[in-house]
Amino acid sequence: MTEYEVSKTTDEWKNELSAEEFAVLRQAATERPWTGELLDEKREGVYRCKACGQELFRSDTKFDSHCGWPSFYAPKESDAVELIEDRSLGMLRTEVRCSNCGSHLGHLFDDAPQTPTGDRFCMNSVSLSFDESA
Repeated sequence: MTEYEVSKTTDEWKNELSAEEFAVLRQAATERPWTGELLDEKREGVYRCKACGQELFRSDTKFDSHCGWPSFYAPKESDAVELIEDRSLGMLRTEVRCSNCGSHLGHLFDDAPQTPTGDRFCMNSVSLSFDESA
């Protein structure tokens, strides 16, 4: 099991996060597509982990993938996220977690040829906070 810089008990996370945030960030649930408040965010800034505040993505890597969730083609720093093999739902996917606290953010897909990396980091809005001033 990976040890993270930010480590809290389940009860501590439950006290700090809303029920939906806890379900997604700590239990790897997924918010419904087309419902996230950051889906259509166009301002310049930084997207942070909702659980610990670590900087994850910059607005200049966000693109409209038409998938229903905010999408980015690269993390802010290569070590900002942790990639984990996910075999749930009977398929092989790559789960994306915050490298600082281990919170579930979404999944990585290599189906974005329109981007410089070809990658689509498909993130849950509820997993992120947006900082326009950064």
